[in-house]
Amino acid sequence: MEKVMDISVSHRGETIVVMVDGRLDSTTSAQLELWVEENLSPPDADVVMDFSRLDYISSAGLRVMLNLSKLIAGHSRKFFVAGAQDHVREVFEISGFDSFIPLCDSVEEAVSG
Repeated sequence: MEKVMDISVSHRGETIVVMVDGRLDSTTSAQLELWVEENLSPPDADVVMDFSRLDYISSAGLRVMLNLSKLIAGHSRKFFVAGAQDHVREVFEISGFDSFIPLCDSVEEAVSG
């Protein structure tokens, strides 16, 4: 069976880095939502979503990002998306999500920012 999405976590100092590998769409958004509920509610650190291996994001994926952004902001933490491929970055820009979720070129840039 084709891999749809994998989630892996690492820590860079006090920052949680969540790598999403594959597709974030109507099929996989519930998986990420559940992961967020189980692992980031409430967030106890800043969060960077590493999208360097994310191939696709749909409106369902954007909804998860919106909810995660609200959750993190509600706990006075910072939230970044890092390493998004051009076509994923374009979805954030067209939808206006880049106005409230900072897009960084790399995890390193996000962690230092």
